Amino acid sequence: MKKTRFNDGMEQLKAIDGIGGENVIKSLEDISPDLGRFIVEFAFGDIYTRKSLNLPERELITITSLLTAGGCEAQLEVHINGALNVGVSAKKIIETFLQCIPYTGFPRVLNAVFVAKKIFHERSITV
Repeated sequence: MKKTRFNDGMEQLKAIDGIGGENVIKSLEDISPDLGRFIVEFAFGDIYTRKSLNLPERELITITSLLTAGGCEAQLEVHINGALNVGVSAKKIIETFLQCIPYTGFPRVLNAVFVAKKIFHERSITV
Protein backbone atom coordinates (compact mmCIF):
# COMPACT_ATOMS: atom_id res chain seq x y z
CA MET A 1 0.00 0.00 0.00
CA LYS A 2 1.27 3.46 -0.88
CA LYS A 3 2.23 5.54 2.17
CA THR A 4 -0.04 8.58 2.41
CA ARG A 5 -1.23 10.93 5.14
CA PHE A 6 -4.64 9.28 4.91
CA ASN A 7 -3.27 5.75 5.28
CA ASP A 8 -0.99 6.81 8.16
CA GLY A 9 -3.94 8.55 9.79
CA MET A 10 -6.24 5.55 9.42
CA GLU A 11 -3.59 3.30 10.98
CA GLN A 12 -3.32 5.65 13.97
CA LEU A 13 -7.09 6.03 14.23
CA LYS A 14 -7.59 2.26 14.26
CA ALA A 15 -4.81 1.76 16.82
CA ILE A 16 -6.33 4.32 19.16
CA ASP A 17 -10.08 4.24 18.66
CA GLY A 18 -10.66 0.96 16.86
CA ILE A 19 -14.13 0.60 15.42
CA GLY A 20 -15.38 3.72 17.25
CA GLY A 21 -13.09 6.01 15.28
CA GLU A 22 -13.85 4.29 12.01
CA ASN A 23 -17.58 4.68 12.71
CA VAL A 24 -17.17 8.42 13.21
CA ILE A 25 -15.43 8.74 9.84
CA LYS A 26 -18.03 6.54 8.12
CA SER A 27 -20.85 8.58 9.66
CA LEU A 28 -19.55 11.62 7.79
CA GLU A 29 -19.49 9.99 4.35
CA ASP A 30 -22.99 11.08 3.37
CA ILE A 31 -22.85 14.59 4.82
CA SER A 32 -19.22 15.77 4.78
CA PRO A 33 -16.66 13.28 3.55
CA ASP A 34 -14.08 16.06 3.41
CA LEU A 35 -14.42 16.58 7.17
CA GLY A 36 -13.71 12.87 7.72
CA ARG A 37 -10.70 13.08 5.43
CA PHE A 38 -9.41 16.20 7.24
CA ILE A 39 -9.73 14.44 10.61
CA VAL A 40 -7.86 11.38 9.34
CA GLU A 41 -5.14 13.19 7.39
CA PHE A 42 -4.45 16.13 9.70
CA ALA A 43 -5.30 15.05 13.24
CA PHE A 44 -4.26 11.42 12.97
CA GLY A 45 -1.92 11.46 9.94
CA ASP A 46 0.04 14.62 10.74
CA ILE A 47 -0.34 15.23 14.48
CA TYR A 48 -0.72 11.79 16.09
CA THR A 49 2.23 10.39 14.12
CA ARG A 50 4.69 12.93 15.54
CA LYS A 51 7.36 11.30 17.70
CA SER A 52 7.72 13.64 20.72
CA LEU A 53 4.68 12.32 22.62
CA ASN A 54 3.46 8.76 22.98
CA LEU A 55 -0.14 7.70 22.40
CA PRO A 56 -1.16 7.64 26.09
CA GLU A 57 0.18 11.18 26.52
CA ARG A 58 -1.63 12.33 23.38
CA GLU A 59 -4.92 10.82 24.53
CA LEU A 60 -4.65 12.43 27.99
CA ILE A 61 -4.05 15.79 26.34
CA THR A 62 -6.97 15.18 23.99
CA ILE A 63 -9.48 14.25 26.68
CA THR A 64 -8.33 17.21 28.78
CA SER A 65 -8.79 19.56 25.83
CA LEU A 66 -12.24 18.17 25.10
CA LEU A 67 -13.26 18.54 28.75
CA THR A 68 -11.99 22.12 28.77
CA ALA A 69 -13.82 23.03 25.57
CA GLY A 70 -17.10 21.73 26.96
CA GLY A 71 -19.98 20.39 24.92
CA CYS A 72 -17.76 17.70 23.42
CA GLU A 73 -19.21 14.67 25.19
CA ALA A 74 -19.53 12.59 22.00
CA GLN A 75 -15.86 13.18 21.17
CA LEU A 76 -14.91 12.59 24.83
CA GLU A 77 -16.57 9.19 24.59
CA VAL A 78 -14.46 8.23 21.60
CA HIS A 79 -11.22 9.50 23.16
CA ILE A 80 -11.81 8.08 26.65
CA ASN A 81 -12.18 4.72 24.92
CA GLY A 82 -9.05 5.54 22.93
CA ALA A 83 -7.13 6.39 26.10
CA LEU A 84 -8.12 3.07 27.63
CA ASN A 85 -7.20 1.28 24.38
CA VAL A 86 -3.65 2.67 24.47
CA GLY A 87 -3.07 1.81 28.13
CA VAL A 88 -4.23 4.80 30.16
CA SER A 89 -5.83 3.55 33.36
CA ALA A 90 -9.33 4.53 34.42
CA LYS A 91 -7.87 5.93 37.62
CA LYS A 92 -5.48 8.18 35.67
CA ILE A 93 -8.34 9.43 33.46
CA ILE A 94 -10.39 10.41 36.52
CA GLU A 95 -7.37 12.01 38.21
CA THR A 96 -6.68 13.99 35.03
CA PHE A 97 -10.26 15.26 35.08
CA LEU A 98 -10.00 16.22 38.76
CA GLN A 99 -6.88 18.26 37.95
CA CYS A 100 -9.07 20.40 35.66
CA ILE A 101 -11.50 21.53 38.38
CA PRO A 102 -9.59 24.70 39.37
CA TYR A 103 -9.18 25.74 35.74
CA THR A 104 -12.48 24.80 34.09
CA GLY A 105 -14.91 24.31 36.98
CA PHE A 106 -17.11 21.59 38.33
CA PRO A 107 -19.76 21.45 35.55
CA ARG A 108 -17.35 20.51 32.76
CA VAL A 109 -15.52 18.05 34.99
CA LEU A 110 -18.82 16.49 36.03
CA ASN A 111 -19.84 16.08 32.39
CA ALA A 112 -16.54 14.37 31.58
CA VAL A 113 -16.69 12.12 34.66
CA PHE A 114 -20.21 11.00 33.75
CA VAL A 115 -19.05 10.13 30.21
CA ALA A 116 -16.17 8.16 31.73
CA LYS A 117 -18.52 6.44 34.18
CA LYS A 118 -20.70 5.25 31.28
CA ILE A 119 -17.68 3.91 29.38
CA PHE A 120 -16.18 2.24 32.43
CA HIS A 121 -19.52 0.54 33.11
CA GLU A 122 -19.79 -0.64 29.47
CA ARG A 123 -16.26 -2.03 29.66
CA SER A 124 -16.69 -3.48 33.17
CA ILE A 125 -13.88 -1.31 34.54
CA THR A 126 -13.74 -0.24 38.16
CA VAL A 127 -11.74 2.72 39.39
